[in-house]
Amino acid sequence: MTGKRKVPAVGYMRTSSAGNLGADKDSERRQRAAIESFARSHGYEVVDWFYDAAISGRDPVDRRPGFMAMLDRIAGNGVRVILVESPDRFARDLTVQLTGHDCLKARGIDLVPTTAPDFFLEDTPTAKLVREILGAVFSFERASLVAKLRGARERKRATGQKCEGGKSHAELRPGVVEIVRKLRRRRPKGGQRSFREIARVLASMGYVSSRGTPFSASSVRSMLRGR
Repeated sequence: MTGKRKVPAVGYMRTSSAGNLGADKDSERRQRAAIESFARSHGYEVVDWFYDAAISGRDPVDRRPGFMAMLDRIAGNGVRVILVESPDRFARDLTVQLTGHDCLKARGIDLVPTTAPDFFLEDTPTAKLVREILGAVFSFERASLVAKLRGARERKRATGQKCEGGKSHAELRPGVVEIVRKLRRRRPKGGQRSFREIARVLASMGYVSSRGTPFSASSVRSMLRGR
């Protein structure tokens, strides 16, 4: 006996900060896991994924590349359900949230957050009021968090500590940086080694970038400058 046919859906993810991107960050992985778990337990089949990286929750949906690509995909495959981790992953700003939902509703598309499946589906006056209140709460919580993080960064910056931006080469690969400095100090015949030559020597020693390619001359320069 075959089971009940699953409802096709697409998964939508959004990360607002570039600092949450990369293999060592869990925002995308967490959102994907939540959507996949919800889909399995509620009879959905995720047929495609769309991701807006480093896109603010205040940005209108028509300015999000991933979201617009998702609408194009939906228009061509008949899918009528979008799964998101939570309402604020769709949009944090109340106005954007409501106008974005109206945009989807006009196309006959259901938006289903895994943390509150009926958040966008119920259309009673009470449900509408709850949506607006919760949307305002999400917006307030986000603003409060941003203010707290800004205060923490400013306090840390006041002590002279690094508090933002990507890690430097010295933090990521101190051993390689030390080798680069030694290669730069040891002058072969004919003058000081160039950055490009140092990169070739590193590659011959098995030291390459995270992509598996030799370091560029600019990367070598950054290592020497402590960036």
